[in-house]
Amino acid sequence: MSVLIPAMAPGYLDTEWERVEVLVHCLLRSQANQPPEAALMQRLERLQHHVMQVRAASDSPWLRLPIQDLPPLALDVLACVYASETQPRIGWRYQELQPGNPQPYVTPALLQVLLALNTHELNVMQQLTSSHGELKRLQLIEADGEGAFVPLRPVHNALARLLQWSQAQMAPPGSYPVRQQAHWDELVLPPDRERMLREFIMWLRHRHTVVGTWGGAMVGGPVALFSGPSGTGKTFAARVIATELGWPLYQVDLARLVSKYIGETEKNIGRLFDATHGQDMVLQFDEVDALMSKRGEVKEARDRYANMEVSYLLARIEDHWGPCILTTNMRNQIDKAFTRRFQVVVEFPRPDEAARATLWARMLPPRAPLADEIDVDFLAMAVNLTGGNIRNAALHAAYLAADDARPIDLSHIATAVYRELAKDRLQLNKTDLGLLASHLPSKVVGNLGD
Repeated sequence: MSVLIPAMAPGYLDTEWERVEVLVHCLLRSQANQPPEAALMQRLERLQHHVMQVRAASDSPWLRLPIQDLPPLALDVLACVYASETQPRIGWRYQELQPGNPQPYVTPALLQVLLALNTHELNVMQQLTSSHGELKRLQLIEADGEGAFVPLRPVHNALARLLQWSQAQMAPPGSYPVRQQAHWDELVLPPDRERMLREFIMWLRHRHTVVGTWGGAMVGGPVALFSGPSGTGKTFAARVIATELGWPLYQVDLARLVSKYIGETEKNIGRLFDATHGQDMVLQFDEVDALMSKRGEVKEARDRYANMEVSYLLARIEDHWGPCILTTNMRNQIDKAFTRRFQVVVEFPRPDEAARATLWARMLPPRAPLADEIDVDFLAMAVNLTGGNIRNAALHAAYLAADDARPIDLSHIATAVYRELAKDRLQLNKTDLGLLASHLPSKVVGNLGD
């Protein structure tokens, strides 16, 4: 016997998303000429009964939205529109049902068959979702145009109100939160580079004085470019800046912005910046050399659109009222026309020997037992590693020592460094391990070349 969950139980909105997923599953079976199983239909009936209870409750979560004067069908539409954002797998299923749609969102045409709307209900749904319809007027959904096959998307702020997300939980479209904090005393950089990072923050802290009081030119951003080899602290520095400001840091996933469909990339970029403009948050774009490389000769239509996408991204970053940090491992690939538009450009060098000693001292677990032979100055001199390499090797050595039930010694360090270097190189020789080569256990590698 199914037990109904009270409306205020944790996860009570999950029933809405589960019902949508069952509807999608039934439709997929129907398209494959497979009738839904009896158990599936019984489950759908129970879910629909529960959904009606939740919606009718005096403390219904839907009452957080301005839905009081809307017809009941509006909540069915909202549930289907919001479901792909709360449960990404539903968005993937939407794309299965409408393969010509590049976005994982429901369309009016799909809503018609998904909800099995009759003629009257279809008219109501079309009125609700039209460009002048109530759902758009109340800023509950949005769309890029009008028509049966135009994807309907949730308005970010409305979804956040429904789910009671704090700003820290409201990852803008195409991004994800970086929750770890970092502080200046953890940053290992040359003093002049640290000074440049602090200057970046000055653009935010003194904007009112320079622009408002002194009449300086008003620009967006500020925008910084962090360049340097992998593992030199670019992302860590972004965390330091966000922590210093007390703002959340969001890392933009360029793979979610760039689309093979003409025009979709610009739409995705627009949604990201529309949701973040003027908000107290830091946006970080990784590996921007892929987008901001030197513009090549236009040989076909796709080349022209690619250049337009880059220009649009840069224009939105420049107009954005908030800090943006772009990172790259290949600064020489960035078009110089772009770099002139950044307020700060910081080159992150590989750590020198003194910096490596500091990194080893910080990265080895502070309460881990160390063998007497462990000397961070020796480790720093032995192998030229980046901060990211040292972090990984120090932690790997700790796990090796824990498995051996003894203090961390040079054999653990040598093994961990060997594993770290082997990630990027198909073949290693003794010179790669430097002074650590003699401490590498024979069981780790049978024949390390000279």
